[in-house]
Amino acid sequence: MSTKKLTGRVPAEAIRRMTLTRLPAELLQRYARIDDLTGTLSDAMDKLGMAGAIPASVLAPTLSRKRLVGQAVTVRNVERSESPAHAAASGIGKMGEHEAYNLAEPGDVVVIEGLAGVSNMGGQSATVAHRAGCAGAIIDGSFRDPGASRERDFPIWSRGVTPLTGKWRLETVEINGRVRIAGISVDAGDLVAADEAGIVFVPYAHAHAVLAEAEKIDAGDSRQKADIAAGIDLATLAATKYK
Repeated sequence: MSTKKLTGRVPAEAIRRMTLTRLPAELLQRYARIDDLTGTLSDAMDKLGMAGAIPASVLAPTLSRKRLVGQAVTVRNVERSESPAHAAASGIGKMGEHEAYNLAEPGDVVVIEGLAGVSNMGGQSATVAHRAGCAGAIIDGSFRDPGASRERDFPIWSRGVTPLTGKWRLETVEINGRVRIAGISVDAGDLVAADEAGIVFVPYAHAHAVLAEAEKIDAGDSRQKADIAAGIDLATLAATKYK
């Protein structure tokens, strides 16, 4: 059981898991060594009959050359029932993503099911996530203050930036439960891989099987690249099964 003191940003009953079952560090390192990270994982999951890839045309990265591999700490946001003007007059904000950072371990990835056109993570929030050791964030929705992400080299994949605060427009209703990101179901603790091409979510239970398939594909790609560099003729290349 986690001994961390809760922030109180969300009701205790909204926190589905205080701690995550951890994947071996060596397994995460092997994922990180895959060359064409999300492309290879997408191919591996296709072979295994699984869906988990999201293209960067849907959730675009703020820092195009960054890539990450980690486990998901999840946040689910919904639209507030009252108007922004009424919520602002009340002075009561209902954003609770800070609780996810509080429960995260270094290297975890913040995964937010949120609202488009509304900020699900502001600059100060990204700063706190970075300080907590989170590797980056995946947001099915928008965020604001992209400069804070760039200044801290903290990558965010999202539906775009916005000036509209979420403080008066959304409510965090669940931490470390199941979220849905661009049509893909993600549980807290699932493996997250992301790069400039997009994102792949690998269910925790299948992390070893997907890695085994991905490493086979990666090895085949390496052999094919070597043959191309060596000048192997096209007929031989076409006839060779690399993966």
